[in-house]
Amino acid sequence: MKIISIISQKGGVGKTTLATALAVEATRRGQQCLLLDLDPQASATFWNDNRGDDGPAVTAIPPARLEHVLKASEEAGADLVIIDTPPFAKDIAYDAAKLADFVLIPAKPAVLDIIAMTRTVDLIKAFSKRAAVVLTFCPPSGREVGDAEEAVAQLGIALCPVRIGNRIAYSRAQQTGQVAQEYEAQGKAAEELKHLYDYTCIHIAEAPNDITEQKTKRALGGH
Repeated sequence: MKIISIISQKGGVGKTTLATALAVEATRRGQQCLLLDLDPQASATFWNDNRGDDGPAVTAIPPARLEHVLKASEEAGADLVIIDTPPFAKDIAYDAAKLADFVLIPAKPAVLDIIAMTRTVDLIKAFSKRAAVVLTFCPPSGREVGDAEEAVAQLGIALCPVRIGNRIAYSRAQQTGQVAQEYEAQGKAAEELKHLYDYTCIHIAEAPNDITEQKTKRALGGH
């Protein structure tokens, strides 16, 4: 069983959007996937309530039960667990990072988000975990994305080559218990999420020394 934790010390960066989208994509590709909702706001759980089908299992749990639930999930035959964490909760982020095989750090290309991302990166480095920053709500033009990419490079952490654009399909899908791949199957948002899933699969399936930028780009079709 593999574990992906989605962590950011700032709210509104798309953690739940990415968590639900990755969980649906994993399920569509034949994985037994569980999404653990650690956020007191329970956004992923409400999304699942609106969904009402046989999609990925979503469970809201108190953070204190995380290790127990992960052990039980592995014994039950889960292939993948995705952990959706709350913002402004360092202790929860600490536990989610410690137990993860790979950590995604969503960040908007904006000043306050870059500052919050720096705190999250420091936490991840304490565990020497495989991790990558994924830029979300990216505008179609302007210097913000380039500036954010430079800031990530200075932090010495991997930057996911997949940018998540500022697209209406994401919010509309969430409102109806869907993800962008379902709401607009041939749209740009769906394409971004499929590439993001491929990227995470590469990084949870192989040892860190086996992962190269060339291999990642080849698997993503040069995206």
